[in-house]
Amino acid sequence: MNQPCNSMEPRVMDDDMLKLAVGDQGPQEEAGQLAKQEGILFKDVLSLQLDFRSKTADEPKGEQDDGQEDSQEDILRIDNLWQFENLRKLQLDNNIIEKIEGLENLAHLVWLDLSFNNIETIEGLDTLVNLEDLSLFNNRISKIDSLDALVKLQVLSLGNNRIDNMMNIIYLRRFKCLRTLSLSRNPISEAEDYKMFICAYLPDLMYLDYWRIDDHTASVSLSVSQPCETDSSSPQKKLAEAKHQYSIDELKHQENLMQAQLEDEQAQREELEKHKTAFVEHLNGSFLFDSMYAEDSEGNNLSYLPGVGELLETYKDKFVIICVNIFEYGLKQQEKRKTELDTFSECVREAIQENQEQGKRKIAKFEEKHLSSLSAIREELELPNIEKMILECSADISELFDALMTLEMQLVEQLEETINMFERNIVDMVGLFIENVQSLMAQCRDLENHHHEKLLEISISTLEKIVEGDLDEDLPNDLRALFVDKDTIVNAVGASHDIHLLKIDNREDELVTRINSWCTRLIDRIHKDEIMRNRKRVKEINQYIDHMQSELDNLECGDILD
Repeated sequence: MNQPCNSMEPRVMDDDMLKLAVGDQGPQEEAGQLAKQEGILFKDVLSLQLDFRSKTADEPKGEQDDGQEDSQEDILRIDNLWQFENLRKLQLDNNIIEKIEGLENLAHLVWLDLSFNNIETIEGLDTLVNLEDLSLFNNRISKIDSLDALVKLQVLSLGNNRIDNMMNIIYLRRFKCLRTLSLSRNPISEAEDYKMFICAYLPDLMYLDYWRIDDHTASVSLSVSQPCETDSSSPQKKLAEAKHQYSIDELKHQENLMQAQLEDEQAQREELEKHKTAFVEHLNGSFLFDSMYAEDSEGNNLSYLPGVGELLETYKDKFVIICVNIFEYGLKQQEKRKTELDTFSECVREAIQENQEQGKRKIAKFEEKHLSSLSAIREELELPNIEKMILECSADISELFDALMTLEMQLVEQLEETINMFERNIVDMVGLFIENVQSLMAQCRDLENHHHEKLLEISISTLEKIVEGDLDEDLPNDLRALFVDKDTIVNAVGASHDIHLLKIDNREDELVTRINSWCTRLIDRIHKDEIMRNRKRVKEINQYIDHMQSELDNLECGDILD
């Protein structure tokens, strides 16, 4: 199972090695010579083979068909693959690689072979979301994990490793596309219940250890591993399911609970994103109020004063109502902004489409006349007539250019008016939203100011009772420590008040800053998109007119020479 040592010095993958491999595996003959002269960009490579054939007991390294010594060296570390961004297939088997790494940028990889190496841990595959076929045969792996990102995995080869716990099989249930699995020559494959257990817990599996699972309980038939329909009702699978029914039912129950939890978390994330888009996230409850007291040790201590509990509860109820009003108002305003943006986008699309249709009609009319004129020029024998007809064609081209540019200028003016109107509307909507939110936030501050005054009255009254010895209630030690003198308690109440106001101010500032930034970015993007559209359209018109004029010029030269 372990890779033996060899006399060659191990290497880390470098540019020279990769260039050599790409050149050797690239186009051959004439195309290959051209590719070598011009160079092959790594980003264009779809398949890369770097299996440097480490020596094994069955196949001594260095022995080739012609008996010559192999000069290639074993790869010790995966590196320098970041430029192969479009790679689909990577072959790194038969090396001495110890760690799976350096594959972060290979997001398009579909097929990966790391068999016959010295890998002990499955790792470094988190970005390979398109991987379908993974071979880790003949390594030193003892646990199946860290494959969660491989949601498209269909074929997994882990034979001849050190996997000895049957619970590893349960981990593979999450891979809904998995159809082929190899675990032969692992300690678990020696278990009496090995095949039955896998059939029970992986009912969609079609091939186990390169043999197709068939209708027989103890036998399987040799077959090529190709995706096809799974016969989950076969006697073998029915027997396996019956034997492990209780455990499977319990496992399915846990999986259903987990799936429901994941779906709930996903729904919450989507809902939060919706609230963030409206700039009112965490305002549909007591989050802001709770955050005011999260770092307010003085305020928390003062809440134990007689009468403050009821005061605080009333304050919180009113505060949360205002926050919910901001939240609901924010969602409604977001819908209005979205409607305004959708209407604007549709107006722009319709204006561009109508303008393009007018341009196409003018071009079609021109080309019909132009083709007829070119045919007439070719048939004309008198040079003066040819020159006159060419001048007329040139005038037609100039007239078309003027017509197309006039259409574009009309569109520019139309879109400019539309954009300016949208900009005024969206700025007004954002301004009104900010104004109303600030008004509601001011109500939150008023509540805080009122609560502060009442709390200060209660605190001073409590201090007087303590001084006179008339306080009946026992106060916590941390709270009693504040009642040294009037200045101390006034400072404590004031510090709590300042923290609360700062939290309210910060949330208001955050909302205002974010929506203003959104509005600015949106308007800038719309203006920039229109500039780019205009430049592109003018370039298209010029290229078309230049082509027409060039065609006419070439025809003129040819006729004059004739």
